[in-house]
Amino acid sequence: MPPNRTSSQARLLAPVALVAFALAVALIALGSGRTGDGSEGGQSTRGKRTTSTTTTTKRAGERRPPPTRYTVKPGDTLGRIGEKTGTDVDILQQLNPSLDPQALVAGQKIKLPPK
Repeated sequence: MPPNRTSSQARLLAPVALVAFALAVALIALGSGRTGDGSEGGQSTRGKRTTSTTTTTKRAGERRPPPTRYTVKPGDTLGRIGEKTGTDVDILQQLNPSLDPQALVAGQKIKLPPK
């Protein structure tokens, strides 16, 4: 009985397909830029170290409004957050330049304009 040619090809292609799938998943995971530290934005900060110090002087009797933030909830979109907070989507993007509207994560903090 001659060997089944289709079965032979499938035995060769299955490991190749598995390696290609694993490589694709690894590339997607590495390319997503998520650091896993809860930082905002989609860009990786691996290998970059920056330190910044901000000094503010408060005048006597002057009160600053506390920074307004919104915590992303599961299923939120930037448009829905804009509707809930009464803020235009363009303003949200200006206040959060590193924010990727397609990659919102529940628990992520978003800056809102002061009220």
